[in-house]
Amino acid sequence: MKKILITGGAGYIGSALIEKLLPLQEVEQIVIYDNLSRNNYHFFLGNKLPNQEKINFIQGELLDTRKLKKALNGIDTVIHLAAKVTTPFADADPHYFEQSNHWGTAELVYAVEESEVDHFIFASSVSVFGSSTDLIGENHHPNPRTIYGISKLRGEEHVARLMDKINTQILRLGNVYGFANAVRFDAVINRFMFDANFNNQIAIHGDGKQHRPFISIQKASEILKEVSINHDIPSDYYNVVDQNLQVLDIVDALKAIYPDMEFTFINQHLKLRELLVSPDSKLQKYIDFPKSNTNLKDDLMIFKEALRF
Repeated sequence: MKKILITGGAGYIGSALIEKLLPLQEVEQIVIYDNLSRNNYHFFLGNKLPNQEKINFIQGELLDTRKLKKALNGIDTVIHLAAKVTTPFADADPHYFEQSNHWGTAELVYAVEESEVDHFIFASSVSVFGSSTDLIGENHHPNPRTIYGISKLRGEEHVARLMDKINTQILRLGNVYGFANAVRFDAVINRFMFDANFNNQIAIHGDGKQHRPFISIQKASEILKEVSINHDIPSDYYNVVDQNLQVLDIVDALKAIYPDMEFTFINQHLKLRELLVSPDSKLQKYIDFPKSNTNLKDDLMIFKEALRF
């Protein structure tokens, strides 16, 4: 029986992950440690969760050392999701991102080192790779180009200290999209979905030909679930990406769903930074990556069904 603490558990990925963990017999308790800084209370609303007696919510900061250490009492596994993730604005306030993604992660690692935790999972980001026109693999040297990417890499450096002490995985996630109870609408595909559905218009920055690596929220949360209950995955860095898409690919999928949707370009003359990450992952040796027959359009149709009007 495992007791799991999830930092940022009331957020986008956390809300989807918890729904997958609750039915598992091997999960005895889930502690959500979240400061609710995004003022997103959607996780706490809606249909009743199964086995909700397993959940314990603690509103707290990563930099609150005393509360954090107390929350770790009796915990077996920590899944660290908490982060400032508004990537497009990451260069506007570097201190904001450093406080959470760098020093908040450092404080959590210090607390884990003094606890009985024996498994640590860190949700990092492919943003640590910066940009590349070639397909990047897991052994590619990080070279972040944004304050967000830099702050996540610095967080990784603290987490790496745990690798020689306890079972530790650093998962570099692609851009996550799709519907979950605490959905983020600043993520590019999700924002496009909102604007297409309610405004019938989207705005594309640059020429739209830039590639980005993506993964659906359902696949990302399923992989996190499998990693959290699997004891055979060695400590290492792993990429978690499903597909690389041009922004124009997303527009095509949206046009198939909303034929009357209009789109405009902002600074169309600019060719924005490219990032392509290989979907092949060493994780596939240890867990079955979720397979589905859905494509991007199918995923967005599921999202559309979740919108209220």
